[in-house]
Amino acid sequence: MSTSWIVTGLGVVVSLLGWYLIPNAWGYGILGFGLAHIVLGILDMFRNPARER
Repeated sequence: MSTSWIVTGLGVVVSLLGWYLIPNAWGYGILGFGLAHIVLGILDMFRNPARER
């Protein structure tokens, strides 16, 4: 569960960096990369862990 929070937090930081670079073409890519990490981190929080046999 803590890994999900770390991924989400890093996504927020990267998204903010991309937001400040937005007039540049790199800003859009960095923003999208950060937003993807936020979404994946949140989705990972709702995932059921794999069961061991």
